Amino acid sequence: MAIDESSVPIPGARAHEHLRNFPPVEQWDHHVEFDAKAHPRKVPREYMLIPTTCFNCESACGLLAYVDKEDLSVKKLEGNPAHPGSRGRNCAKGPATINQLNDPERILYPLKRVGTRGGGEWRRCSWDEAVDDIAARIRAAIIEDRRDEVIYHVGRPGEDGFAERFLLAWGVDGHNSHTNVCSSGARTGYTLWGGYDRPSPDHANARVILLLSSHLETGHYFNPHAQRIMEGKLDGAKLVVLDPRMSNTASHADLWIAPWPGSEAAILLAVAAYLLRTRQIDEAYVRRWVNWDVYLQRLHPDAPRDFETFLDRITEDYAPYTFEFAAEEAQVPAPRIEELARLVAGAGSRLAAHIWRSAAAGNLGGWQVARCLFFLNVLTGSVGTKGGTSPNGWDKFVPHGPDMPDGHDVWNELLWPPEYPLCTNEMSILLPHLLAEGRGLVSVYFSRVYNPVWTNPGGFSWIEALTDEDKVGLHVALTPTWSETATFADYVLPMGHASERHDTHSYETHAGKWLGFRQPVRRVAMDKLGIDYGDTRDTNPGQVWEENEFWFELSWRIDPDGTLGIRRYFESPYRPGEKITVDEYYRWVFENRVPGLPEQAEKLGVTPLEYMRKLGAYEVAADVYRQDERPLTNAELDGAEPDEHGVLRKPTTEESTPPLIGEAGAVGVRLDDGSTVAGWLTPSRKLELFSPTMVEFGWPEHATPGYIESHVSRRQIDLDNRELVLTPTFRLPTLIHTRSGNAKYLNEISNTHPLWMNVTDADRLEVSTGDLVRVRTRIGFFVVRVWATQGIRPGVTALSHHMGRWRLEGQDGSRWVSGAVDLNRNDGIWRLRYTTPVGPFTSDDPDSSRISWDDPGVHQNLTFPVQPDPISGMHCWHQKVRIEPAQPDDRYGDIEVDTTLAHDVFHEWLATTRPGPNPAGWRRPEFLMRPVKPKRKAFKDGR
Repeated sequence: MAIDESSVPIPGARAHEHLRNFPPVEQWDHHVEFDAKAHPRKVPREYMLIPTTCFNCESACGLLAYVDKEDLSVKKLEGNPAHPGSRGRNCAKGPATINQLNDPERILYPLKRVGTRGGGEWRRCSWDEAVDDIAARIRAAIIEDRRDEVIYHVGRPGEDGFAERFLLAWGVDGHNSHTNVCSSGARTGYTLWGGYDRPSPDHANARVILLLSSHLETGHYFNPHAQRIMEGKLDGAKLVVLDPRMSNTASHADLWIAPWPGSEAAILLAVAAYLLRTRQIDEAYVRRWVNWDVYLQRLHPDAPRDFETFLDRITEDYAPYTFEFAAEEAQVPAPRIEELARLVAGAGSRLAAHIWRSAAAGNLGGWQVARCLFFLNVLTGSVGTKGGTSPNGWDKFVPHGPDMPDGHDVWNELLWPPEYPLCTNEMSILLPHLLAEGRGLVSVYFSRVYNPVWTNPGGFSWIEALTDEDKVGLHVALTPTWSETATFADYVLPMGHASERHDTHSYETHAGKWLGFRQPVRRVAMDKLGIDYGDTRDTNPGQVWEENEFWFELSWRIDPDGTLGIRRYFESPYRPGEKITVDEYYRWVFENRVPGLPEQAEKLGVTPLEYMRKLGAYEVAADVYRQDERPLTNAELDGAEPDEHGVLRKPTTEESTPPLIGEAGAVGVRLDDGSTVAGWLTPSRKLELFSPTMVEFGWPEHATPGYIESHVSRRQIDLDNRELVLTPTFRLPTLIHTRSGNAKYLNEISNTHPLWMNVTDADRLEVSTGDLVRVRTRIGFFVVRVWATQGIRPGVTALSHHMGRWRLEGQDGSRWVSGAVDLNRNDGIWRLRYTTPVGPFTSDDPDSSRISWDDPGVHQNLTFPVQPDPISGMHCWHQKVRIEPAQPDDRYGDIEVDTTLAHDVFHEWLATTRPGPNPAGWRRPEFLMRPVKPKRKAFKDGR
């Protein structure tokens, strides 16, 4: 297939008459480079350049794989210039994908446990043996109406919509995610405003960029966002960072404020109060899109119902949030907060603001930080504007495959317990505790490229659950690499890395929509060369299988004759009654679900699937702004009638399935001027300054943006008793959870794990850089080395949550990054101690004998009890810790934990909840985002 480069937007591809940043597209099927390892000899190598997508974080940046035509090996991966999000640029994790592909310790064949779970004995098994066993267990659970015993636990999905397909087809309410260790707090704050659960800032066009995170190096979509943040700065934007730690991002800031953790909402409300009292707000926007009438009705029922009265009342309501109040809470100078307020006011409609983890993930009430941050966007009218902040849904595009299943009619209380009706998303961190209390059982548990033993708080509680075969019948670890969790599996099934699998994905990287296509590059090369194969197991190393084909086959075997109604969702749309192939699946998606792609492909003389295989990405829309004002189409208006609040609704029944976000039947809103537009995804289809939902579910005191004192506020910490706030929510720039632990380049860059401590705190505690200390939490302690620095505010200590990898002595694991440990339990007390640090080892990769680092890090998460916010469900990561001198027999990395205490702490936080259902019998608000959303009748609690 030949595509003329001039017809495809490739940023920088022809930057100079003779110099190029990338090979031209027309040469991607036949590109010649000299072999760098043969230098100074000029040895030409012929490559195919095949696009795929990075799998090492949720940025989903584009990659180009250089596939050697001689042996079909992947020699390197670089950026894909046709990708609208990453634009040919990658961080270190993208090129390091080659390490993951060539890792001598990766899992290449299906393995089945031998002996006790966690005993470390395995035998190689066939895919047929594994799939038949798993399918039989799931089939039995479905037939015997034990569907809530099947759970699929995923970290960063790396794909959009495919897991929903097979879970909905199975009728299983089993989607479990990592969200409440990551982003539940921020999601809740944004959702209460407009239904959408994350922000999408237009950094490149902003006048002021306000970040509550170390965003340039470790933010949510840090490479695509970092590019645009720096573009904004080059264009004159002011960068403001709120972070108690001097991150790389803070070092680039025009204004850096280092607040006491949890006080961020007080700072933001002081800014909001300043905007209100000085009337530096966009009154027209607030009047049109905010439910100010409900605010007056609920909080000032005796006041006149006009907009000027609203402005007067809200100004009075927020007047107590002075610069001085915020300064006292945050322990920072009041003039710094006033400087922030003036910058925000001067930004007007071009305020790009973002929070994802950081304060929203660390603190009790952290969700209010996100709510207060977006409050500034609303007041300034910088919502959906050029240079402002849009909701993620405007810039994200998810196409589904053919014949998407409807919602099921079950509700799994192991994932959605009644105590957390407003949680975002599943309460995954509680699973071991809920199993321990006898709330349910798990017949089949999938851990899919996720490592809860290491990632989640209270990992020893997870080990206790996973080793109890009466509670977890079968644990299937779907993973490319060994992990702490895979150690306690029954099957370890090898799944593909970034260049060994198919996925579509789209993320809110800027004011535009794009669709990326991850694909197995050797398979594509074999297609181009006319080499036959069966499925990706024939094209990947060993017997590594891509997940989509695995789910096709597993679903087919669960329902081989179609009597369960499952098989139909995995039949070919082109060959009725036959099993769908992965090519047919994506062919159908690209032909039927991606606006403009078929037409663009036709112009180039190719099919939509060929277009995506060639370029790896497609720009669905550019310059996406103000989608709240989008006029409704005739199809949307057909059959819709406005209710008493102007919300346009179509008829629904209890059998109706609500959309991923929003209420069933709701399509838009009729505004006061008579226009019918899309609006927002809240029940009112407006931005809800006052949230009736919070009142209906028992939290009237938090119906508006406000300040909730954190569990680690300055009043909770006794500095004189050696107490500090531990912030574990930042990451080392090159590492991300378990995906990149086997990437030697990344471990060579980041391989130390110090406890950050301000020099004044170190002096007071009489410790110095390099000293070992015990850090004691509610349930145990860990031993770590101190780094005394001025790069963190006094009273706060910090330890990155991306090290501390371990493997059991004598068992498999990634030796690039993990240390061998002795793990034991005695009288309910768990102890972990390193027996062998990271060091050189012999393997097929000669670089493994050249390892120069020895620090595996400290697995601090083991010592954290679950601390779920009672509203958002977010695990409140920040810990009140006591710093103690190391004992004579302490060693670096030592861990001690009492899981009985961990369960007690679980109950303490559980007691702060206000369980559902609400008075109307709803388990959960229908409009809140919920993966694998069931039918409306499942939302009603039948008890």
